[in-house]
Amino acid sequence: MAFNIVLYEPEIPANTGNIGRTCVATGSRLHLIEPLGFRLGEKELRRAGMDYWKDLDVTVYQDYEDFLAGNPGAQIYMATTKGADVYTDVRYEADCYLMFGKESAGIPEELLRKNRGRAVRVPMNPGIRSLNLSNSVAVVLYEALRQHHFADMQLYGQLTKYDW
Repeated sequence: MAFNIVLYEPEIPANTGNIGRTCVATGSRLHLIEPLGFRLGEKELRRAGMDYWKDLDVTVYQDYEDFLAGNPGAQIYMATTKGADVYTDVRYEADCYLMFGKESAGIPEELLRKNRGRAVRVPMNPGIRSLNLSNSVAVVLYEALRQHHFADMQLYGQLTKYDW
């Protein structure tokens, strides 16, 4: 089982690098929809992803239509501040796609309208525009993983809860 993280036109290389590292740590796939606000070889991207980038399962698409064509039947949840459902109120299917918009504008309104029933949000205090993109990805992805009991993940460190 692997979840899919979709970044719609990401702009900041450090965010994408951090998200790539999170994907490697969780066994998730990363899907990048162009145009990107950076080149994949940029130093900031490599620094944020550290030495994990080589282990990342990443696919780049020319545009949203190319993404849809490459992933027919994908169950897509769109994370947005405009979502009607809180991200914890949704039951995520194994192998679903969690989509996040670009840092400056989010997911385009027309895509949100077409997918209204699959728009989720992370609660925030009033007056806050949004969370950092890499933080939002981690919050929603870990909820999806929790719902599937962190399948195939290491649940305990060297010290178990009984060693404390």
